Amino acid sequence: MAALFDLLGKRWALRVLWELREGGLGFRELQRRSDGMSSSVLHQRLRDLQGAGLVDGEANERWILTRHGEEMTECLSGLSAWANRWAKRTK
Repeated sequence: MAALFDLLGKRWALRVLWELREGGLGFRELQRRSDGMSSSVLHQRLRDLQGAGLVDGEANERWILTRHGEEMTECLSGLSAWANRWAKRTK
């Protein structure tokens, strides 16, 4: 479990998973949606997440979530809902 937390704690890892939650994206589109992420960091995060079995690169050069990645984003949806409620309380 610690290894997964280490991976998810890396800068941009959660953002990549979040951006892929609604479907596959090509590298350039994924980079565009991830404000300010360099291409080298995006390549590394995709390799890290692929190695963990959370994302996969399709033959048509689109990145998609695996079944495990989809399960992870379901968990993140709950965290997102909580964060939205928290943000409204702090305004």
